Amino acid sequence: MAESRFAVSALAHFETLLRRERLDTAADLDRLTGSLGEVREARSDASADDEHDPDGPTLSAEWSTLSGVHSELAERLAGIDRALQRIADGTYGVCLRRGEPIGRARLEARPAAALCIACARELETARTA
Repeated sequence: MAESRFAVSALAHFETLLRRERLDTAADLDRLTGSLGEVREARSDASADDEHDPDGPTLSAEWSTLSGVHSELAERLAGIDRALQRIADGTYGVCLRRGEPIGRARLEARPAAALCIACARELETARTA
């Protein structure tokens, strides 16, 4: 695997971005976990009749939505942790697919990016095809 081409100061900058993003994401995940717990408790209450409530979504729909967002946040957090590990390993900023450098502009926009823009586009195109 190729080594990072970034200077120590640039790596420190990206580590700061990642740690800040990690704190924000972890806080969001904690709040959402609390909301999931509330919905789970409401769903288990035999007296809750949300299926006939014309004013709002059902508990099942709310659970589904919250569960999906929870999964996305958990994956984002794992991606941030992997990026921090790449900094520690000295491989940050190297595309995991091709071994080529990831552009600095991409990393500024998405500090946890593991793929160069070309590989990310190829995978997205393949996924939507």
